[in-house]
Amino acid sequence: MLFFIILKRKMQWTLMAACLLASATAQAQLTLPLTDLSFFKAPAANWQLAGDVWADLNQSNLLTVKNGTGILVNLVSKTKHGEDLFTSIEHGDMDLELDYLMAKGSNSGIYLQGRYEVQLLDSWGIAIPKAVDNGAIYDRNAPRQNVSRAPGLWQHLKISFQAPRFDANGRKTDNAKMLRIELNGVLIHEGISLAGPTGGAMGDNEVANGPLRIQGDHGTVAFKNISITKYDKARPGLSNLHYTVYEGKFNEEPDFSELIPKFEGSAEMISSNMVQLKNEFLVRYTGKLQVNEAGEYAFNLSTPGGKGFLKINDKTVIPMDQSDGEGKITLPAGSMPFELAYAKFEDWAQPALGLSVAGPGIREYSASDANTPGGDVVDPILVNATNNTLLHSFMDIPGQRIVHAVSVGSPTKLHYTYDMEKGNLVQVWRGGFLDATPMWHERGDGSSRPAGSVVLFGTSSFFLQKLSSQQQAWSTDSAGTGYRPKGYQLDKEDRPAFRYQLYGSNVVDAMVALENGQGIKREITVKGPAQNLHALLARGKNIELLPGGLYIIDDKAYYIQVNDNGGAQPILRTSGGQQELLLPVKEKITYTILF
Repeated sequence: MLFFIILKRKMQWTLMAACLLASATAQAQLTLPLTDLSFFKAPAANWQLAGDVWADLNQSNLLTVKNGTGILVNLVSKTKHGEDLFTSIEHGDMDLELDYLMAKGSNSGIYLQGRYEVQLLDSWGIAIPKAVDNGAIYDRNAPRQNVSRAPGLWQHLKISFQAPRFDANGRKTDNAKMLRIELNGVLIHEGISLAGPTGGAMGDNEVANGPLRIQGDHGTVAFKNISITKYDKARPGLSNLHYTVYEGKFNEEPDFSELIPKFEGSAEMISSNMVQLKNEFLVRYTGKLQVNEAGEYAFNLSTPGGKGFLKINDKTVIPMDQSDGEGKITLPAGSMPFELAYAKFEDWAQPALGLSVAGPGIREYSASDANTPGGDVVDPILVNATNNTLLHSFMDIPGQRIVHAVSVGSPTKLHYTYDMEKGNLVQVWRGGFLDATPMWHERGDGSSRPAGSVVLFGTSSFFLQKLSSQQQAWSTDSAGTGYRPKGYQLDKEDRPAFRYQLYGSNVVDAMVALENGQGIKREITVKGPAQNLHALLARGKNIELLPGGLYIIDDKAYYIQVNDNGGAQPILRTSGGQQELLLPVKEKITYTILF
């Protein structure tokens, strides 16, 4: 139980750090408006702006664009190659965040400092990615898993990059690093050191600053929501540090003038290592904080097994009112008083004082020594799906806990969660199957979570309902439906077919992952269907019908292909501020979700 408490506090520390980092770096963040191409250096004719864009799943390297702005598009063809695009600004340490959309079979890339490429490629359906697939550090490091989306769907990329370091004579002292890369919400690289530029770099030399470069000579691709956060400001520095240790149990800030120190001295950095006491002590630091850049700064204070406070410029940033703490303060440039305290009184934790700082143009860093709690130290309990695999658990989706969830994994790396309480599909995802750490570690909370890139279908509601008219709102209430879950039956390959009763009819709901790894096919059979029975295939802020009968859902999040509608025509309507795709149900419907 004590270890669980430590773990919980460490996880809270990590979450607080992430939230504070986002707010503190907002001042250094630049979001490209994409109303023109002025942010780029001499853009070639293959680069243009668009208001919207669509891909064709049957035609390679083709995007159809709509006039407008907000989307950056590279249009190339087999006969006419394009040119790369360079930003007019240069960067060192940087966070890059953007959405991109690939044409079928397309190939592109993002070059940090024009030299280190993160590959962009149509890798849809590939089970085991290589170092040339989507999200790879080109020809160096394959992504941990393939979480790529289908052509024509928006994909989200986040890169945290650290530039190479050089001494005063220009000699490199540290390699460039990909600190962290996330693709579609999944961590695919972490802490990758780059000994030199990747293939196709704009130069073999390495530099402290260079332009962001987008590959334009290979394939058709679109970008939007491009956000750059540069970290080029000097960190605040601590000087004249003095520490004093007091023995005893301190639950609140004491009057130090009334205390007798156990021992004291000067210090090079903030640490709890010099404290020779294991429990029931308070260590206090005083000194000067030198701020080079005026602005808002965020601080995280970690005080396992106790409490602490932080004061800067004679103002309380973090009060001594809880274990760990966070605080923000606007500071002028210059030198100012600094005071920090850590009081430890719980014997279940080892002394480990930690302080992190983030500010305008300053990536979050540790201002204390390495003896600092660093997140979840528990090895994750991962459930792999080398065969068709089922796991019952709670499943949390935004705003809702599914308490009768069955997650079904497939060796094709496509998985889904089914809500047996509503007879409906909750989510699908690609990549790893399940992280069961929240359910099985220590006492647990009964929940698991997807270990891949998730496509959510909104709040879980009943998939089938009777509608007296096409204007009747879709209900989340089972009143009058006679809904009775009847479990599921496994086929010879251990794939479940879920069964339930609704309006007196027997329903069988079966889903199969496509062998090519590109989607999930769903077949619903209703024996003796009720009159005016409809299925809710999709709900989103927008739904578009594409040529060939393919529907694209919720700002290009996934596709739906109706395979067997029993002669019924799909209904596209607006209800409750959202669009819904309905299908009248006779005895059987079949459709495929492509993502």
